[in-house]
Amino acid sequence: MKTFPTLIRILLFFFLTASSCFGAEQVQFRILHLNDFHGFAEPQRLSGSAQTAGGLSFLAGSINQFRKHQPTLLLAAGDFIQGHPWTNLFEGKSTIEAMNVMGFSAMVLGNHEFDFGQDVLKKRIAEAAFPVLAANVRGFPSVKPYVIKDISGLKVGIIGLITEETSTTTHPKNVEGLIFSPVIDTAQQLVRELRNKTDLIIILSHLGLPADVALAGAVEGIDIIVGGHSHTRVEKPMIVRNTLIVQAWEHGKVLGVLDVTVRNKKISGHEGRLIVIDPVQNKPDPPVAQIVDRYQTQAAGILNHVIGEARVDLPGKESRCRETSLGNLVADILRQQTGADIALINGGGIRADIWKGPVRMNDILSVLPFSNRAIVLKVSGQEIKDIFEHGISDPEGKAGRYPQVSGMQLTYNPANPAGQRITGFTINGKPLQTDQRYTLATSDFLAAGGDGYAAFTRILKTMNDGGQNTASENRALFFASGRDIRDMVIDFIRDNKMISAAVENRIRKED
Repeated sequence: MKTFPTLIRILLFFFLTASSCFGAEQVQFRILHLNDFHGFAEPQRLSGSAQTAGGLSFLAGSINQFRKHQPTLLLAAGDFIQGHPWTNLFEGKSTIEAMNVMGFSAMVLGNHEFDFGQDVLKKRIAEAAFPVLAANVRGFPSVKPYVIKDISGLKVGIIGLITEETSTTTHPKNVEGLIFSPVIDTAQQLVRELRNKTDLIIILSHLGLPADVALAGAVEGIDIIVGGHSHTRVEKPMIVRNTLIVQAWEHGKVLGVLDVTVRNKKISGHEGRLIVIDPVQNKPDPPVAQIVDRYQTQAAGILNHVIGEARVDLPGKESRCRETSLGNLVADILRQQTGADIALINGGGIRADIWKGPVRMNDILSVLPFSNRAIVLKVSGQEIKDIFEHGISDPEGKAGRYPQVSGMQLTYNPANPAGQRITGFTINGKPLQTDQRYTLATSDFLAAGGDGYAAFTRILKTMNDGGQNTASENRALFFASGRDIRDMVIDFIRDNKMISAAVENRIRKED
């Protein structure tokens, strides 16, 4: 009997030791993440390659495989319901339906989620089977500031943050009455609030990589930032202070995978990568494939709908070699929608005419068959001159580089030596100043050096390289990056009903 207290003490010792070890037990889980999907439900050909990537059903199939063997969070970092006709024609309903089937854990609003207006966005959020977050939006009660998820006993707080520039990156009427609070102040407040309620804090961000880096440097206590908005391909997680930062490019072409090990409320290990979604090698998910096909079939009928009327014939097929009225119309719309000083599109991107009379959706898809997104660059007057020296260097239009423009006038002499052909240049009626900065709206195709526009390639070298060199100057304004130029044209015709344009000698060849 005398040994009984000793036995109890021994058992108590082992119990306390076991409890202590349990408290320090490692928890491993996986984060799968996407950003800037923009409704691209079908595989897309990669720029400069015959290879295709993406496709929503193939993406869903890959997600199923990666979530099989360990606890997983599936996170969406904004700009999902607007961009491609597959989602635009249904105001994002198709995307939300697919996301519900795919089992997303949470989504942060992107700036383009507001593009259909607040009433439509409220409907999409009500349809979502997952929480939609945006902590720094005031006046929109449909969203939550954060959510806490239990992952194998680990309490993970997920805070949603959207870019403060949203008020200027969608139509003002879409965000009327809303306030987009400062990101850093909001994050600091919520990190303090969640510190004693959670074991780990994730920021689900639609801010862009440079802003994510600044946030990690300014706010202590953020474990992971899952980002979007800048369409950055971050191959491996960045580490700023003690914060991991990831982002998975765009359009569902890759799946972000981040494996995390946590001990004592600290990340003790991690491994992150991007998985290319290959429609040849990946197996599709049948339920999601059915959703994609169903909405594609419905879209086919919608394309015959009349969206407006042309008052005059609008020739466009000759845009590869001369100024056209249709080229002027598209360039004007691009400049107006982005607020840039000037706009440039390549004539080779305009493939059909619009004739006087009813304008159908299919007409616009014939004129603008490519899903070219709008981008605005900050450029010097000298860089503009270099860009347009190339643009007017192929007067026969064989390469498709001939510029269709807005906000400017240019004269050139094709007999002059290469690089010296431009003889006059004005922007909004004022002479071009080579040392002055201007904003230029164009397509992502040209910005990437398409049609031989090497001057754009040189400009973009001053930007961060794949998100790694954050000290570089950011020359690109991403506020239009989620919208196709084609969709801008469709929206303009719908809003204005009647359209017309004329040739105005915006680019003139000297005799």
